[in-house]
Amino acid sequence: MTGPLRATPACGVLALLALVLASPLPAHGARAAALHRCTLSQRETATFGPTYVTSISVDHVSCRTGKRVVRAFHRCRTAHGGVRGRCPTTVSVLGYHCRERRGGIKTQFSGKVTCTAGVRRVVHTYTQFT
Repeated sequence: MTGPLRATPACGVLALLALVLASPLPAHGARAAALHRCTLSQRETATFGPTYVTSISVDHVSCRTGKRVVRAFHRCRTAHGGVRGRCPTTVSVLGYHCRERRGGIKTQFSGKVTCTAGVRRVVHTYTQFT
């Protein structure tokens, strides 16, 4: 017959290891999942500067602040070249550093802009008719 079960240090280590291995690891794209999408009314989409702002997402910042950053970015962009202008990466937009990617055709283009300041992040997409 066997004796009573005793907890040994090895059992504690094995139990802790089982807990660690059973907990899910953060996905590689976990940072992207932290973005919160802001709601935009139909009328509001045309008030940010370009023809249409199609989406705004924020992380560690309110949607109200995110919308302020989007407006400031487009003021900077049009001040440096008009409708097709670009906001220089050396310019701070309300304390944020912004990067833009574009694509399109001769009469219109779409852009995706990511503005960061530490952990704060504002990402928006837009369409501009030229």
